[in-house]
Amino acid sequence: MNESQHESREPAPRPAPRRSVSNDEAPSILQRLSAIWSYRELLGNLTRKELKVKYKNSVLGFLWSLLNPLLYLIVFSVVFQEILRTDIPTYAIFLLSGLLVWNLFSTGLSAATASIVMNASLVQKVWFPREVLPLSSIGAALVHFFLQTIVLATSMVVLRHAPSPTAMLLIIPAVICVLLILSGLGVLLSALNVKLRDIQHLLELVLLAWFWFTPIVYEYLPIEERLGSWSWLAFINPVLPIVMVFQKALYNPEPGVALPDEDLLWYFRNLGFSAAAGIVLIIVGFTMFGRMEADLAEEI
Repeated sequence: MNESQHESREPAPRPAPRRSVSNDEAPSILQRLSAIWSYRELLGNLTRKELKVKYKNSVLGFLWSLLNPLLYLIVFSVVFQEILRTDIPTYAIFLLSGLLVWNLFSTGLSAATASIVMNASLVQKVWFPREVLPLSSIGAALVHFFLQTIVLATSMVVLRHAPSPTAMLLIIPAVICVLLILSGLGVLLSALNVKLRDIQHLLELVLLAWFWFTPIVYEYLPIEERLGSWSWLAFINPVLPIVMVFQKALYNPEPGVALPDEDLLWYFRNLGFSAAAGIVLIIVGFTMFGRMEADLAEEI
């Protein structure tokens, strides 16, 4: 080999090392979160990619995010107000205030569950914290959530419906709670879906039932009356306190309408149940993900 050939040959770039993880050596949750933070730029790029790919070659683009809640608003308002004659005043605002957060939860969870399978080629080529994939799907759902608030805000202006200034203070904690639940469940289901593809199809049915078991298109008070002293059982559903906070803040009902006539401390306390559920799901989800991560590239 002559000198020029020797000088022109450069060492080939080495692929990022694949982390081999055993159950005993799996990084702690704090270490996993630290790794995700160090890849936050990738998380942001993947979130932007999710948004671009979803509406690629679409004429309306992000306007489709607004049409979803608008269609729900029209259909359910006609069905419940004109046909079933619900006695909930300003039903459109009541519906949208709960539907807004539910759309964030359901679309974020569905996208997160399918995220690793949908990005199989990326998972097999390079190493990065795999949790970034479901988290980026949740990030994209959060962007759509903010866009959909435009529909609700416009409806409130048109109908001259004012929110509750004090209850609005609970909106940010409520969003944090739903993101905790989404992150824990999304990370867990994304890994399980690699091993059992039926998970993402089963989730569609679970979310459908979950939606109707959550008082979004109907009010909570009949549930409380039917359960009586067992009404606390309704809060096994961790999404319920979050939906109720949104309804309290944005729908701002009169006393005795749709929601219990309780002070904000009662709503904040119930929100604590959702936060606790979210933290437990984060611990379980990230722990189980760490145990399954080593085999994801091979099984995908």
